[in-house]
Amino acid sequence: MFFNKYNARQIAARALITFAAGALPMSVLADEVTLKSADGTVNLVGEFVDFVDDNYVIRTGLGDLRIAANRVRCEGDACPVFDTATADIQIAGSDTVGLGMMPLLISGYASHLNAEASVIATETRGQILANLVGDGGFGDEIGSYLVTSTSSGDAFSTLLDGTAQIGMSSRRIRPAEARALRDNGAGNMVSAEQEHVIAVDSLVVITHPENPIKELSLEQLRGIYSGAITNWSEVGGGDAEIKLITRVDGSGTRAVFESRIFGEIEPSLVSTAAVVEGNNEMAAMVNEDPFALGYVGYAFQRGAKALSVVNECGISVTPDAFSAKTEEYALQRRLYLYNRSDAIDASTQDFVDYTVSKDADGVIAKAGFIDLGISRREQALDGARARALLDPNVDAYEGGVMREMLSEMVDYDRLSTTFRFATGSSRLDERGLLDMARLADFLEAQPEGTKVRFVGFTDGVGAFDSNRTLSESRANQVMAELAAFAGDRVANLEMGVSGFGEIAPSACNINENGRTINRRVEVWIEAARG
Repeated sequence: MFFNKYNARQIAARALITFAAGALPMSVLADEVTLKSADGTVNLVGEFVDFVDDNYVIRTGLGDLRIAANRVRCEGDACPVFDTATADIQIAGSDTVGLGMMPLLISGYASHLNAEASVIATETRGQILANLVGDGGFGDEIGSYLVTSTSSGDAFSTLLDGTAQIGMSSRRIRPAEARALRDNGAGNMVSAEQEHVIAVDSLVVITHPENPIKELSLEQLRGIYSGAITNWSEVGGGDAEIKLITRVDGSGTRAVFESRIFGEIEPSLVSTAAVVEGNNEMAAMVNEDPFALGYVGYAFQRGAKALSVVNECGISVTPDAFSAKTEEYALQRRLYLYNRSDAIDASTQDFVDYTVSKDADGVIAKAGFIDLGISRREQALDGARARALLDPNVDAYEGGVMREMLSEMVDYDRLSTTFRFATGSSRLDERGLLDMARLADFLEAQPEGTKVRFVGFTDGVGAFDSNRTLSESRANQVMAELAAFAGDRVANLEMGVSGFGEIAPSACNINENGRTINRRVEVWIEAARG
C-alpha cells in the first residue's frame, strides 16, 4: 500500500482497497449492501454508491448516506475488499483490547507522530485496518496496522505461528503458552521487554437498568453461575428466572471472571447460560432483558446497571477507576500487549512504547478504560477504611495498631500507585517498574518539603508482629528503590515509612488472589486541606 505524498488525503482510503473483479460496472456498484456495527447500533441496508474519505456512501429511501468505515463492516457482493495481506504490523487477540481500545490507541499514536490515521473496519468481523500518513496526512506513508479481535488465546497462538507481531490479552499469559513460545525462540514472554501492562480494567457485573438488585456477593455469583441459584428472589429480587449470559470458551474475559468467582475450585458453569462472543453483544442482551445477568469490561457497560460486588469478608467494592488502579476490586484485571523478542522491528517497538507511556493515558481513558496515571483520594474519617479501623471487636493489641494507623492516615491522601510482592518475596511484580517511573514523575512535580509515606501491609499468613516487621521492610525497600530510580528529582521531599502488617485488608486472605491483593505498599501524600 503506497501513497502519493501530494494527494494522500484525497486518495488514502481508495489506495487501501481493491475490488475482487477489478473495475466493476456501474450495475454492480449499485447492488445492495448492509452496513453493520459491532455494537448493534448501526444496521443499514442500501445500494452501494462509493467509498471515499474513509466513508461508505449508500443510497437509501432517505437519500445518500455517508457512514464512517471505522464504525461498520460492509456485507454484500458489492462491498469493497480491503487489501489486508500487505499490512506492516499484525495485531491479534482479545476483543476487549482490540475493539475497545486499539482504534483510539492507533489514532492517538498517529497524533503523537503528527500523522493522520485512516481507520476502517474490514469485511471480517472484529477486524480493523489502519494506515498512518505523516505530516498530518500530506506526507509519506508511515505504516499500516491490521487488528484482528477475537480472544486472548489467539494472542499467543498467532505470536507462536508468526502471523502477528503484537498479541492483545485481557489476562496474563499462561505458563504453558509462555513455555511454547520460549521453545519456539520467542524469548521470555514475562520479561519487561515482552510483557506490557497498558491499562487496568474492572469486570463489571451488569443487569437491566430496571432490576432492583444493587449488589451481589461472590458467593451469590458463584451460586448463580453454577446453577445453584436460578431465581432473582433467592438474592433479594423479584420472582423471576435469572437469564444468565456468559462469554465463549477461550475468552480472556471469561477466564478472568471464572477464576475470580470460582477461585481454586474447578468452574462448573450452568449449561443453560446463553453464550456470546463479545462485550458489546453481552451488554446488548442485558439491556434487552429485565431478568438478564452478565459481565463486561468497564468500558462496555453501555447503559446497563453495574452492581457492587461483596467479597467473602463482607467488603463491598464499587467498580470505579480508583479501585481498579489500586487493583483492589474483586473482579479487576490487567490488559496486556505481548511481543516476541526475535520478531520486533523498530516501528513495532515504537508503537508498543507509546501504549505504555503517559502520552497514551488520555486516549485509554477516552476509550472508557482505566489508564495507569496516578489518581489521588482523600482518606476521610467518615470513610469505610476509617470505620473499619475503629472496629471494637478486635483485641487490645491489634486495636492499638489500628488506632495508630488511623491517627497517621488522616493527615494524608492516598495515591492510586500501589506496589505488590509475590509470596515471601522482596521482588516487585511486573507492573512495579512502570509504576515506579510514573511515581517519580508525579512526585517531582510536588512542592518542596511535601511529606510522602510508603505504607506497607501483608496478608494474614504468619505471626502478627512478624507481619508488621515484614510490611515495614517492604515499605523501606520501595522507598529506597524510588530514591535510587529518581535520584535528585525527589531529594527535596520528606519521605518516610510505616508498616501495619495484616490490618486494613483490601481483600480476604482465604485464597491466593486475596492474599496477593493484601501484600502491598501504598503511597500516601500530605493532604492539602483547605
